[in-house]
Amino acid sequence: MRPIRSERAILFLSFLLTALLAAAQQKPLHELQQAFVDLRFGMFIHYNMPTYSLEDWPDPDMPVSAFAPTHLDCHQWAKAAKAAGMTYGCLTTKHHSGFCIWDTKTTDYNSMQSPAHVDVVRQYVDAFRQEGLAVMLYYSILDTHHRIRPGHIKPKKHTDYIKAQLRELLTQYGDITALIIDGWDAPWSRISYDEISFPEIYDYVKSLQPNCLLMDLNAAKYPREALFYTDIKSYEQGAGQKISTSENRLPALACLSIQRTWFWKESMPTDQLKDVRWLVEENIRPYNEAYCNFILNVAPNREGLMDDNAVEALRQIGQLWKHEGPTKPVPQCDPPITLCNIAKRCPTEYSWSYDYGIGDFANDDDFSSAWTSHPTVSEPWWEVDLQGTKSISLVTIVEGKKGCMQAYRLEYSDGKLWHTLFEGDAPECRVKQHRFPPVKAGRVRVAVIRHQGKLSIAEVGVY
Repeated sequence: MRPIRSERAILFLSFLLTALLAAAQQKPLHELQQAFVDLRFGMFIHYNMPTYSLEDWPDPDMPVSAFAPTHLDCHQWAKAAKAAGMTYGCLTTKHHSGFCIWDTKTTDYNSMQSPAHVDVVRQYVDAFRQEGLAVMLYYSILDTHHRIRPGHIKPKKHTDYIKAQLRELLTQYGDITALIIDGWDAPWSRISYDEISFPEIYDYVKSLQPNCLLMDLNAAKYPREALFYTDIKSYEQGAGQKISTSENRLPALACLSIQRTWFWKESMPTDQLKDVRWLVEENIRPYNEAYCNFILNVAPNREGLMDDNAVEALRQIGQLWKHEGPTKPVPQCDPPITLCNIAKRCPTEYSWSYDYGIGDFANDDDFSSAWTSHPTVSEPWWEVDLQGTKSISLVTIVEGKKGCMQAYRLEYSDGKLWHTLFEGDAPECRVKQHRFPPVKAGRVRVAVIRHQGKLSIAEVGVY
């Protein structure tokens, strides 16, 4: 038994040393956010099994043999990106149908098993780095081929599978500037941060590459005033998500496709693409001035090449737009919220509400609904029962309408007494964050001391 114990001790010490070295090399998050915004403009590359289907959401059981590029040339992609003035690329390593385009040991459903027998991720990272471009990766949590989808989630099994794939991507391909996660906690994917633990995945990514930014494409659900479950606020323009260039104060990313869909379609070589002047004047330039990096999708075709019209459009962009160096300083902001909300759907008590806007709307995990106080109540209050004593260190309060709450008291009960965490004037922002040393709490209460207009609270989060 002694050799086994010694082996375990060595493995533990090796892991501990790796963790300590990673922590020592970690840069401040704000520095990484600033560097990301300073990149200004990059290339999204949607290339995966959907390229070989008529749909962006193909049959999840399409045979591996369908993935058959005949002239894959990632150097062509990189040169086209550089011609446009782009500074980085981001490749779809795995999309929603679960096909992996790298040399993975986790599944046979991958590009190495295809007729092309190719590690696309390897060719991509090598080509882009050769052109002096930074490398980012896209990864979908939703995976319909491997049944990581609503009604089939097996939390431990699927989390271990995801971590194994992320470990390959983050240990075999060098430094990754950012990891864009998709298909998680979205209205259409319906995989919650509780089923596949966000804090576990987030911490795991940081343990492998401390300076890799993690972005979850979740702007549609969460308020634009805070970083909920992401290091960078993201906006998918094709889905109607539009950044406010006058109000944004967070490090941000806006994405759009130059073609009509994310993945290549047969009509694209002759399709009219997005107007290059519009892309420059209405997207890249104004977004860069609003702390926002712009990423433009260009989809390679079934040969593995970018169409001539797309390459020409990128060349024209490069004539109209030049990278001017660092952007203006990104304002300091609160750290990302990465823990799961333990107040979600717990029992609530509250003062008289208005009409149907009752208390559970304030912790239903839906920011479009709200608890609304009855206008005759001068000092409204709302309270959540955490269903047991929990250690908490963060509370967020999201108003339904900014500016109604003027002063309030935030308090918690330890089962015997109520203790005040905050009392005073309300911050002007819609999302109010309160961080404090951990305390043991069974209940949390928001007591409004002064307000104007129709008071409503969209969500209270307890972490």
